[in-house]
Amino acid sequence: MVWVDTHCHLQLDRRPAAELLERAQAVDWIVAPGIDAASSAASVALAAEYPGRVAATAGLHPHDAEHFESQWEAIAALAPMVAALGETGLDYYRDLSPRDAQRRSFQAHIELALDMNKPLIVHCRDAFADVFEMVERSGAAPLTVLHCWTGGPRWTRRFLDLGVTFSFAGPVAFETGDTVRLGAALVPPERAMVETDTPYLSPPPHRSEPNEPAWVALVGQALAKVWGMGVDAVAGATSERARTVFGRP
Repeated sequence: MVWVDTHCHLQLDRRPAAELLERAQAVDWIVAPGIDAASSAASVALAAEYPGRVAATAGLHPHDAEHFESQWEAIAALAPMVAALGETGLDYYRDLSPRDAQRRSFQAHIELALDMNKPLIVHCRDAFADVFEMVERSGAAPLTVLHCWTGGPRWTRRFLDLGVTFSFAGPVAFETGDTVRLGAALVPPERAMVETDTPYLSPPPHRSEPNEPAWVALVGQALAKVWGMGVDAVAGATSERARTVFGRP
């Protein structure tokens, strides 16, 4: 089995990247999303250090959207060097930035992704309606990756009809993840990817530990149960989708 970890903040982990990649022998490559200008530049540097193993992205997380004015020029300058734009999106659960600032930042990412025809990695927490409306209105659905998808059946159906790609993380394996699994059951494997969101959201049995790319297989195993298919087949389908969305680093 060969996996692709499509959302792994390797540059934010205090452990050496080489150590984490060495332990992830079953992971062909990873996507290392930026969450601000500094982490986006670090992602680009990691991709240069590990060609073929790390794909870079550049973006501003909705938690930091209030800093859009001071961050955006540097992030946009990195856009030609990355495989995707983001992590961007909306987070109405923690509301660490004003919602109008989040929407402004998200819209700028959408427009840049459309201009450059690059994938758009979207964070959506308690903001399903606004994310749906902005993606639908812009026509960016074919470029959109819904990172760490946690929506239930209702929103999964709506986004599925829109044409996005769903990326599943640790919550699909959590004991409390019944809603996520009900949503995942509606997603065809060829429209899905897997991720760890390293160093966050570790899947069982590692819930109390920092996450790492080697554990992306545990997400795939959870999806295999949901879909009633072999783990090898899940690895193949999700890795193929990752290649379709991001290309190869």
